Amino acid sequence: MATPKHRTAPDCSYFVTTKCWQGRTIFQVKDIADMMIETMLVYRQQGAYLLHAFVVMPDHLHFLITPGNTTSLEKAVQLIKGGSSHRIHKALGRKSEIWQVGFYDWTIRDSADWETEVVYIHQNPVRARLVESAENWPYSSATGQFRLDATPERYAGFASGAKAPFVAVRTQGLKPLPPEEEHKTGRNPVPEGLKPCNGDVRDVGAKAPTPSAVTEEKQR
Repeated sequence: MATPKHRTAPDCSYFVTTKCWQGRTIFQVKDIADMMIETMLVYRQQGAYLLHAFVVMPDHLHFLITPGNTTSLEKAVQLIKGGSSHRIHKALGRKSEIWQVGFYDWTIRDSADWETEVVYIHQNPVRARLVESAENWPYSSATGQFRLDATPERYAGFASGAKAPFVAVRTQGLKPLPPEEEHKTGRNPVPEGLKPCNGDVRDVGAKAPTPSAVTEEKQR
């Protein structure tokens, strides 16, 4: 099987989903969810990609990004997953599997597609019955607390009806792709040595934890 090409199409944006190892609810722990968000914001600040929307769920991650001109989509995802793994391992004082291999991605085609994916991302905690309103989930761009990037001009509206280039790809390298995102929270133990925040958010109707103070990337 040939290795998939790295995509560096100028200004293309992607909806990306990646899951935790074996569906474990790693991000139900507040400190770990904070590290995940901080990792995404740090690489955004460094210019690796534009970050437009995200949600950190207990057992998976959705985000909408536009890779930089010299950064492929694969490299951008590698930075996010590898960088967060490094932070988490350092905090736990030991190494353990954090991410399932590979990720699912969807190339944004037009402004309607863009809006659909943003709504999907922000409504994830509501569909999972973790909160009643998207704005109440602290690990989401729906809170309006994080400095993110604006919608690229090509997706802001198409008066002529023209479409952006479209490619739907499931990126995995040479290994089998994990099962498609089921949009459900898992029921696996949290990492040893850390406690769930404000109860176990795996349980339907559980309250969301207090928002993280990511001060350097909060909106001014």
